[in-house]
Amino acid sequence: MIPDFTTFLAEKPLYYKEIDHQRVHRAYGVLKPHITQPRTVHIVGTNGKGSTGRIIAHLAHRSGLSVGHFSSPHILKFNERIWLNGSDSSDAELEKAHQKLFAILGREMSESLSYFEYTTLLAFMVFEPCDLMVLEAGLGGEFDATNVCDKALSVITPIGIDHQAFLGESIEEIAGTKIRSIQKQVLLAPQVYDEVLDVAQKIAEEKGAKLYLHRSPTQNVKVLKAIAKERSWGAYLIENASVALQALDILDIAYDIDDLRTLELFGRFYPITENIRIDVGHNPLAAEAIAKALDEKVVLIYNSLDDKDYEAVLKILKPKVKRVEIIPIHSQRATTLGEIEKALEKVGIAYGYFESKIDKDEQYLVFGSFYVVEAFLNQMKKKIHVPK
Repeated sequence: MIPDFTTFLAEKPLYYKEIDHQRVHRAYGVLKPHITQPRTVHIVGTNGKGSTGRIIAHLAHRSGLSVGHFSSPHILKFNERIWLNGSDSSDAELEKAHQKLFAILGREMSESLSYFEYTTLLAFMVFEPCDLMVLEAGLGGEFDATNVCDKALSVITPIGIDHQAFLGESIEEIAGTKIRSIQKQVLLAPQVYDEVLDVAQKIAEEKGAKLYLHRSPTQNVKVLKAIAKERSWGAYLIENASVALQALDILDIAYDIDDLRTLELFGRFYPITENIRIDVGHNPLAAEAIAKALDEKVVLIYNSLDDKDYEAVLKILKPKVKRVEIIPIHSQRATTLGEIEKALEKVGIAYGYFESKIDKDEQYLVFGSFYVVEAFLNQMKKKIHVPK
């Protein structure tokens, strides 16, 4: 008897103290003869993966292709991670794919895989009929579960210092771990650190891969800026869109840039109401992008996971923040509220606690992690409209 998908997933631990990097390769070896793999784009980096991947997937789908986009984590419901032809996957689609995958892998192997490993392979099952599959790497690149399959193109979004315990202490080490996932073609988005370009050039040469450096799409730049203005996108989203357009050009996939007008980037500097924006960013690189995107001072609804440099994040955001309202989050990796208070006192930002009250005369930014956005939306469900 195969357990239903919701029950099966709920019993999987999200994190393992020791990671067996070969486990998912063994499972993929069992699965591969049973499925057809679509042409694949692999999105790797520290920031901008979700929006860059979704723009590629959205435009390719609107051009007439069948497209799947795998991203993580989700904000409110797991189905968000497996997007198919313009919509989050349905419970029925996920259940059907799970039943097939579990039957192919067998109980022992299915149960041994981590949450992320199993759901990556589940996405392969859902996306089997597609023309294009866009895969967002999780934590790393080289050792990530998404790196088990062949890809037509790797897109390297901005790389910064994050997840040092898993990826390395220096920017060179982190970039190396991520970029070693490339195969034949790689597009490098604009980078904050010059070292990333050096690492990319070296690895591309070693692997005999063609390296494309980002160039702005000259014929589309005016339209892109006009759409960005209409949609209230920050500069970083314009840049991510520009990278996505170049990726589609490299793959020779036709698109209509006007289709960006129908794109929803939920959780990415997203205006949930006229005076509240939500953003799932969580590290200094994301904070810098948000600080540039903010036109006026905001009330920051904030919390952080304990492996993030929240003091640096708060320093970067300080010039654009009136005060912080701390929101408790539910995660085994959450920082203690006392540590957040200490960081705020050190940085010198006034703070209190979020009490589910929104002042219509204030502008708000909900930022700090997927957990922060989830906690906020769950608290505010009855007071504001949350898109399905």
